[in-house]
Amino acid sequence: MLFFSLCFAALFLTAVFVRYLHIRIDAVRFLPPQPERTLEELLNAVRWALPVTVYFTLLLSLSYSSRRHISVILSIIFLVILASAFSAGISLGTGSLARIPSPPRDPKVLGYPGLTLTQSDNVIVLLRDPTEQGGSRVVSIPDRPLIYQQTPIGPNNTILSLPPAPFRASMAWFLQSLTIDLSLTGRQFALRFSQGIVSFLIYGASLIFLLASLRFILDLSNWPLANLFLGALAYRGILALESFLNMEEVQEFLASFLGSLVPSPFITPLGFCALAFLICLYTGLNWLARRRNDDGD
Repeated sequence: MLFFSLCFAALFLTAVFVRYLHIRIDAVRFLPPQPERTLEELLNAVRWALPVTVYFTLLLSLSYSSRRHISVILSIIFLVILASAFSAGISLGTGSLARIPSPPRDPKVLGYPGLTLTQSDNVIVLLRDPTEQGGSRVVSIPDRPLIYQQTPIGPNNTILSLPPAPFRASMAWFLQSLTIDLSLTGRQFALRFSQGIVSFLIYGASLIFLLASLRFILDLSNWPLANLFLGALAYRGILALESFLNMEEVQEFLASFLGSLVPSPFITPLGFCALAFLICLYTGLNWLARRRNDDGD
């Protein structure tokens, strides 16, 4: 319990800080700058950080319980209770803070006159203050003379948009897909919480139960680090499965297939629980087989 609590707190604060910094960088990159909404951006960071924290904390806690030879059943039970309680508490706190009005603040100005923006091989030099959306600029296009635009107006008298400032490196495909799936999970948590705390607990507890049932992966070999990597791959698969099951097309198909047997909000949690019970059944049968072999020897 102490290990889980410390891991959850450390990972949650780190994830919130990193996500909030990412949101602020994205907001500053675009011109003209938008008003700052600190509380709203912080809550968005918290919603994204919650599933990140749940996934990583459960994986580390399962690895810890395996190395300490803690009972599989006790590990699963306590992790489901602790993770569900922590997730519900953070969601309740987020919901309370969301009701507090967040007055916008004046945005911070990026750069000064002469700011240079690039997009592909094109270069734009802003001759006026970057906050002036219709300020004059000089455009450099490869193999063409420089273009001076005193008033950058396009079709239908619309102001030509500016490219974002290129001071953030592009993310690798694997990390980008992981970030997208985690964002979808965070939105699903927020959606379930908006439907009521009971709906949130049913969805969150079923997902946590499925993640905790993968304890057997952390016992596959005598190499804890190798088991941890295998567990990370399995968790990535669960994250992809979660995103797939929550797709609107998949939900409609499953709802038409199950008919009136299962309400649509409970289809995905039912799938999580069914898969978790199968994994627990496999773990129990595997344990009985090993015990029988040990008795026979």
